[in-house]
Amino acid sequence: MSLVTLGVADLAKARNFYEALGWRGAQQPDAEVCFFQTGGMVFGLWSALGGHGAPGVELAYNVRSPQEVAEVLDEARRAGGTVLRPSALAFWGGTSGAFADLDGYVWEVAHNPGWTLNDDGTIVIGEMP
Repeated sequence: MSLVTLGVADLAKARNFYEALGWRGAQQPDAEVCFFQTGGMVFGLWSALGGHGAPGVELAYNVRSPQEVAEVLDEARRAGGTVLRPSALAFWGGTSGAFADLDGYVWEVAHNPGWTLNDDGTIVIGEMP
């Protein structure tokens, strides 16, 4: 797991809340989302989570190449999951797709060329493409 994203009703208020708790260094590439580096993972707030709106939770698994997005989605399908969104170029410049596990939990699978995915699986926020 690389990223946990919470769907929020008001992004500005949610960001202010987490900053009031002492979280620092948020990156907000647009009016829809912001990211906090949390150790080797990323915590996100998204005002339109997966098109479902708030509240909601989406888990994410980042991979090292755009091709790996489709490979992981295929693995999830073979294991019994449901591909909700096939691998495709995302509006933010990376490649993204999504699947639901057997209980309906949604996982985004993404390659973000602006973020660093270390050998141990930890991820570091970089510039948004």
